[in-house]
Amino acid sequence: MRTFLPRLGLAVACSVLAWGAGAADAPEYPNRSIRLIVPYPPGGVTDILARKLGEKLTARWGQAVVVDNRGGASGNIGSSIAARAPADGYTLLFGTASTHTINPALFSSIPFDPVRDFAPITLVAHVPNVLLVHPSMAAKSVAELIALAKSRPGQINYASSGSGTTTHLAGELFKIRTGVNIVHVPYKGSSAAMPDLLTGRVSMMFENIPTAVQWIKAGKLRALAVTGARRSQALPDVPTMTEAGVQEFEVTGWSGLFVPAGTPKPVIATLHGEIVSILTLADVRDFFMAHGAEPEGDTPEHFSQRLKAELGKWEQVVKVSGAKVD
Repeated sequence: MRTFLPRLGLAVACSVLAWGAGAADAPEYPNRSIRLIVPYPPGGVTDILARKLGEKLTARWGQAVVVDNRGGASGNIGSSIAARAPADGYTLLFGTASTHTINPALFSSIPFDPVRDFAPITLVAHVPNVLLVHPSMAAKSVAELIALAKSRPGQINYASSGSGTTTHLAGELFKIRTGVNIVHVPYKGSSAAMPDLLTGRVSMMFENIPTAVQWIKAGKLRALAVTGARRSQALPDVPTMTEAGVQEFEVTGWSGLFVPAGTPKPVIATLHGEIVSILTLADVRDFFMAHGAEPEGDTPEHFSQRLKAELGKWEQVVKVSGAKVD
């Protein structure tokens, strides 16, 4: 089983060189407080992870990193505020897969360009989903589920936490990649969907692993595959979708750090070095894992490539499925 540590270690090695050059060029950064915009309300996992990073940066720099929650419009409001901020390194955005790769496809228009208006710093963490079925279903593997769905077109339904969410679009991507005809049943959040999945009123669901683990271990739900690029540490015996035979299938809710486009490269290098270094700390890894998030850390270049690839993927999924939120 692959883990995130080797890639994280490589990112640290690369960032040390970049950070050294950046720090030499910009010795005065930071010399005042920094605003970290979280484009969601307080209390969610994104907010919790951002506050942990802010706490660590404050301790290292001796300058306050203040979390500024600007929720609304599925993250578009806070992201647009960050996009218009001065490009000086004193406004950061804790963006997500939704704000930077899904919303551009879902909304007819958004008040920022996820590529043009931002400079990516690093992928911070990801939260993969898991494909769940009710134990009453005959399918005990992804292959068996596909065969069952093809034998009963339009008769198997899948729940989601709402239209346009990763749990919804994972189901639509599953339909595209496998050719099955399954019916989407949207709910207002996972907490509303889970009771119907547990009682068998809906047959299957792609759900965040932290929410699903307790039901899997209790035998109330059956896990067929995880949707990340590698197996989950929380469910090491459950294969990835690729291992289960479904190619080009990766769906994770991720968080990453951005600054407004035009931010000086030495400032970006400094931020990158600090964040990636923080993500290697044992207490930070433990904190993230306790909240169902696997810490990452990569280069700005790699993160930028991921963004562009996911933008294309979700544009295709939304176009084929017809999913919209406005």
